[in-house]
Amino acid sequence: MLLTACTGPAHLETRNGYVVDHRHVAPSHNSRVRHLVLHYTDSSEADSLATLTGPHVSTHYVLPLPTHQHHGDPLVYQLVDESRRAWHAGASAWKGHPSINDTSIGIEIVNGGPDRPFNEVERLLETDPATVIHWAPYPEAQIETLIALMHDIIDRHGIHPTDVVAHSDIAPNRKIDPGPAFPWKRLYEAGIGVWPEDDAVARYRAAFENCPPQLETLQHALQAWGYPLRVTGELDRRTAVVLRAFQMRFRPTDYRGLPDAESAAILWALLDKYHPETLQRLQYPIRRQGQGACR
Repeated sequence: MLLTACTGPAHLETRNGYVVDHRHVAPSHNSRVRHLVLHYTDSSEADSLATLTGPHVSTHYVLPLPTHQHHGDPLVYQLVDESRRAWHAGASAWKGHPSINDTSIGIEIVNGGPDRPFNEVERLLETDPATVIHWAPYPEAQIETLIALMHDIIDRHGIHPTDVVAHSDIAPNRKIDPGPAFPWKRLYEAGIGVWPEDDAVARYRAAFENCPPQLETLQHALQAWGYPLRVTGELDRRTAVVLRAFQMRFRPTDYRGLPDAESAAILWALLDKYHPETLQRLQYPIRRQGQGACR
């Protein structure tokens, strides 16, 4: 009785200068979180934690290499509460929504990234994309922990599969993480994110090898999928880096940022599966039988 008198009813919360009554709860609300963004740290665990707990950048979670455990369970660092806005995405956009920091949870995965500095990688990707770049692998145990973490976040916030994105998806002009070594298909097989159907890819590839979509149409399709891209009808730098981000994720064996039938087929198969309504707005030229050019 004395304890109850001291603390007051459980539904009342005393704050500085007022009291909040929690008895009336509105059911009509949802999470502000719409996106889940994956990054790699491109540095060691110690350096990553030092940077991400500094004054300039942050993230909600850091996933270390699979060496830390607590009573047999893998350890994950949480640096920012999910209700708070972490500074991990920077200038970014997805599906027409800018400032992805405002609506996202960020996960930084401890991974060494490419075998050379970022500026050199950027230069090579733009000037000599055939150069072989070696990327640090993601250990299976680390991915298993990531899958558990992502399932937890996705279930609590109701994040749509198409809004599970790479940093390179939402900021393709300046970011390449988590890179082509990241196992997106492995996540899809675990029930996370998106992946095209093989038969749909084969069907569209057969059509596009005879008559590929015009570049303007391809730009419209990339924009419809979610990329921040302006339709110009030209293979400008922005289009090349968006294609590179798309290929790193869905066709990591060749991510030169050049348009080709296979990349277009993967993109159309994804739209067919997840955004079929957009295909009605996308027109691409069809080759007439016996003619040598598309109409």
